[in-house]
Amino acid sequence: MSNAQNHGAAHKLGPLGAEPELSGTSQMVQETVHRFAQEVMRPVGIKLDRMTPEEVIAPGSPYWEAHDKFTGLGFGVDGLLELEPAERAKTMSILFEELGWGDAGLAITYGAGLLPALMSAMFGNAFCRSLAPDEKLGCWAITEPDHGSDSLDANGMIFHPQGTYGRPNCVATLRGDEVIINGQKSAWVSNGIAAKVCILYCAADSGSGVDTKRGAVIIVPLDAEGVSRGKPLDKIGQRALNQGELFFENVRLSKDHILAGPDQYLDAVYAIHTFANALMGTVFTGTARAAFELALAYAHERKQGGLPIIRHQSVASRLFHMFRKVEAARALSQRVVLYNFTSPKASLHAAMTAKITATQTAFEVANDALQIFCGNGLTREYPIEKIWRDARASLIEDGCNEVLAIKGGYYLIDPELL
Repeated sequence: MSNAQNHGAAHKLGPLGAEPELSGTSQMVQETVHRFAQEVMRPVGIKLDRMTPEEVIAPGSPYWEAHDKFTGLGFGVDGLLELEPAERAKTMSILFEELGWGDAGLAITYGAGLLPALMSAMFGNAFCRSLAPDEKLGCWAITEPDHGSDSLDANGMIFHPQGTYGRPNCVATLRGDEVIINGQKSAWVSNGIAAKVCILYCAADSGSGVDTKRGAVIIVPLDAEGVSRGKPLDKIGQRALNQGELFFENVRLSKDHILAGPDQYLDAVYAIHTFANALMGTVFTGTARAAFELALAYAHERKQGGLPIIRHQSVASRLFHMFRKVEAARALSQRVVLYNFTSPKASLHAAMTAKITATQTAFEVANDALQIFCGNGLTREYPIEKIWRDARASLIEDGCNEVLAIKGGYYLIDPELL
């Protein structure tokens, strides 16, 4: 009898690993969202993965039924913001980890979908909030065809001294009581092809020329005259998340639609980027956990050499390191969300650590899981190849990890030590 058999089974952890006992509210959230993730998101995500991008968002697609069911869960923006900050942090961490466990693409579509509502509520703008009710799918448009990660570096912190931003692809002209929007946003606008309302970040011209550091944040109803859309992207992963270009041709709105003007623009970029990166940390902790759990179950079922493969040392060792990485990603992501919800000023570079750690973990764990499934993992008969593809996309979205690391490193500079 092996040493492992002599020592018996390890202490079984809870659904969220080495997590202290959850409060009644947190347990309710975990159980409710996990059931939704298991019964709705996973099967729908698999269906959407095998459809064309146009079919995914067409009327009658299971995408819309799943979205309605998510809205029906009742995790609306106002309710979340009414929670005491520490409880809100715990609730949102559990909520989005379970969504990421269910399907990464759908998790991002739900998270991005709430951004116009969330930011309007956080800025205390009742008019903009009225344009973005929870049930109305939203999108966040910031990157442009010629301006990717540099759009997230609005303060120019990591800009090369010999570089030039060049002409913005999208500009809001602020004149009197009106804002006029012209240009386009890149094909990577999450929910861009299906959303009803957009939180638009763009350069602004308030009379003294175009300024990319003093831009504007505008809540744009996407049925406004002059708004059009490109084709949804056909991607390797996260195919349940529709992404595509938005075009603005003399889109005229009242100034009431401006959520943040030129004087608040840098703070508004900081705020949404901080929230989005922390959100990515929790979502892809869930994706990593999904890959680990599938590999662990398969390692008990699959036999080679007359034994379940988990009895082979290399497989057991690989699984342990996968488990270790998931636990570390969860601990960091939850800690960052808690810090940012309870501190006087949220920390962007802390949010970046959560995003980079969790997304890198998700891809590494999914890659190891695929290796444990071996040849079977390459087939669509098993779910791991889809999770692997979904995780790969996360290393790029919301700022590619390389650029985030450079910007995060610059935030560590202490002028007093120079």
